[in-house]
Amino acid sequence: MSILLPFLALLVAGLAAAYFRTNLKTWAALSVAALVAAVLLQASVVATVIAGLLFAAIGVPLLHTPTRRHKITASLLKIYTRMLPQLSDTEKTALEAGTVGWEGELFSGLPKWKQLLAQPKPELTAEEQAFLNGPCEEVCRMTNDWEVSHERADLPPQVWDYLKKHKFFGMIIPREYGGLGFSALAHSRVLQKLNSASATLGSTVAVPNSLGPAELLLHYGTDEQKNHYLPRLADGREIPCFALTGPSAGSDATSLPDYGIVCEGEWEGAKVVGVRLTFDKRYITLAPVASVVGLAFRLHDPDGLLGDEKDRGITLALIPRNTPGMEIGRRHFPLNVPFQNGPVRGKDVFLPLSALIGGEKMIGEGWRMLVECLSVGRAISLPSAGTAGVKMGALVTGAYARIRKQFGLPIGRFEGVEEALARIAGRAYAISALSESTAAAVDRGEKPSVPSAIAKYHATETYREVIKDAMDVHGGKGIILGPRNYLGRAWQGSPISITVEGANILTRSMMIFGQGAIRCHPWVLKEMQAAQHPDPATRLKDFDRTLFGHIGFAISNAARSLILGLTGARIGLVPGDAYTRRFYRRMNRYSANLALVADTSMLTLGGKLKFKESLSGRLGDVLSLLYIGSAILKRYEDNGQPAGDQPLLAWAMFDINHRIELALSAALRNFPIRPVGWALWLLVFPWGRRAQAPSDRLGHRAAALLMTPSDTRDRLCEGVFITPCENNPAGRVNAALPRVIAAEPVERKLVKAIKAGEISALDADEQLNEARLKGVLSAEEVNLLREVRVLIEDVIGVDDFDPADLESAAMARRRAKGLDQAA
Repeated sequence: MSILLPFLALLVAGLAAAYFRTNLKTWAALSVAALVAAVLLQASVVATVIAGLLFAAIGVPLLHTPTRRHKITASLLKIYTRMLPQLSDTEKTALEAGTVGWEGELFSGLPKWKQLLAQPKPELTAEEQAFLNGPCEEVCRMTNDWEVSHERADLPPQVWDYLKKHKFFGMIIPREYGGLGFSALAHSRVLQKLNSASATLGSTVAVPNSLGPAELLLHYGTDEQKNHYLPRLADGREIPCFALTGPSAGSDATSLPDYGIVCEGEWEGAKVVGVRLTFDKRYITLAPVASVVGLAFRLHDPDGLLGDEKDRGITLALIPRNTPGMEIGRRHFPLNVPFQNGPVRGKDVFLPLSALIGGEKMIGEGWRMLVECLSVGRAISLPSAGTAGVKMGALVTGAYARIRKQFGLPIGRFEGVEEALARIAGRAYAISALSESTAAAVDRGEKPSVPSAIAKYHATETYREVIKDAMDVHGGKGIILGPRNYLGRAWQGSPISITVEGANILTRSMMIFGQGAIRCHPWVLKEMQAAQHPDPATRLKDFDRTLFGHIGFAISNAARSLILGLTGARIGLVPGDAYTRRFYRRMNRYSANLALVADTSMLTLGGKLKFKESLSGRLGDVLSLLYIGSAILKRYEDNGQPAGDQPLLAWAMFDINHRIELALSAALRNFPIRPVGWALWLLVFPWGRRAQAPSDRLGHRAAALLMTPSDTRDRLCEGVFITPCENNPAGRVNAALPRVIAAEPVERKLVKAIKAGEISALDADEQLNEARLKGVLSAEEVNLLREVRVLIEDVIGVDDFDPADLESAAMARRRAKGLDQAA
């Protein structure tokens, strides 16, 4: 043992220094102290000398900056330069766009939780809350989604007028331009409420407040463009759309075939320099009703009218609807969710340069403009729609599972249904926190490119999963379409949000980790920039600093992964109460795991990593789940650590832990370089994969919360449209729940009397009369049961139709034509 003691002492000193992220000097001091301690403990002198020489061989070159820089760093710089992946201009723009917030801490391996918890709680202003309670509530009451989706295939005229009058299209437009000037949180909450009433209503309002093009004008427009368009967009005089996607360029916006040629032409009676456009776009929301079309295209200047450069890059323009040569096509029909959507085409459409968004100075900046504004819109629009669907799914499925009975019991009491309810409850808690988190990031002035991709992907995917579970619980009630159905259109339309603003497969496999690995990493982007500095001396100095910072960072994460893995993440100073500290510590462990595996992947695979989409997708899952877990903990703290929320918090966090370990396990088992994967496994999972999915007992508690009115249930589903009016069957189901629960003891009393033979009538209504006459039930109890049975009939009832009511207008016209011919 005395022979091994000096080496063990150095190892312990090194692990301690790495775990606590000390600098090189502190590591050296700890190592010397460890060797001294080994001598005092009577370690072998020979072994101590050898260990000391080994330490000196490593430590002296590292501590002596000139030696390290010229003997080590210079050689590594040459190797690094050859390994450095070649990034296109569009990739560089995407990486440089946006800002880095909490996601950067998650890539650090040692998140600063106090920084997260110090962020102010997201809250609405009194005016924003009044808008939700007033105009937003009113337009939801006005909207009958069955009429919208089945009869009109559009919002009714009075709803369009109301939206314009109350400036729903101008939520993000500042007050000085006539808009509402709402926060991102208010924007999100409004869209949640509208989407819970009707997906068509929600998407109609979302587009003008997203890419728009109001957002582009706010950030990049000329003063003249802002003063002309923004007031008109705010009050609905102009209805906008933005044409980006084409038949051969969907998610790959950088391969736009649509082009503009700089030339001279006539505009308003004068000869001016402008652009002649040719384009073909599809899937453009609001295009059929738009009065102004935003367009992305590639600009060419073959005659050098603007300068020597011929290919001027992606550029954006605004085209009034009546511009000669532009054609707005007929409507697309997206899965029976009939928001206005259609193609836009143009041939030789001439515009002056003043029609380019931002004017001449923004020529060629279109890709950057799109990337920056898409990240903000993606953080709000689709996450809000997904969150609305998840919240509403939780609300109605919990109520329905308590009201609907089979075998004399609410169906929610059966364990199979309970599993689905627990998933719905836990994921509703998680996605609500995620949506609030990204909106808060926008309100803090961030441009959250990575969190917005996380929010878009996970909110829409979770929405699809929750609607699936909700449909399973509802059974026949869910599949029979009609005015009383509140799930069918959500089921049909759930793939729509999966496909837009970057299809989810692309978002998961390329965007989340692809951007995050470089953009959010504390050293990688700095290393890349240092290695490309034009001055050799500065290049070597900066690369030396970033390289050894990165090496220390990687060693620290390896040590932290191993130590936290060996201890089951039971150590470490973290915030939180006795209930939540375990979750913070697990987040610390998985953050270190992510940083370690990401670093190793970039080091060993280099530029090939961006083609390893399965690996990228799995590491993206880890980053996403860490971000969602952080949002959950922040939400719990912001709400004052309510004990009633703990089952939901615990279910969501256990689910996240389990899914993180599944993702890490899959990444390491399939790592392209097998020995590297084995080595990483030992550091990440020294005892094997241990995280378990939420237990049945925890699931029972989470499911019960959905089936019982409480403050926790209200917080979980806050902000959706639950008014029990004629147009809102979901609101009626929710309103029926407390009355049904109040009637349950009375119902049990009646059933007991029937089984005991005290009541002989067979007809349900006669049974109530007999029970009252015989004193089994009071008059008030009988009235309660009669009221509740009417409510239950409305809850479980489905619609039926005359066959002629289901016949399409086209078929009716053909039938009428046939009758005319026969006559």
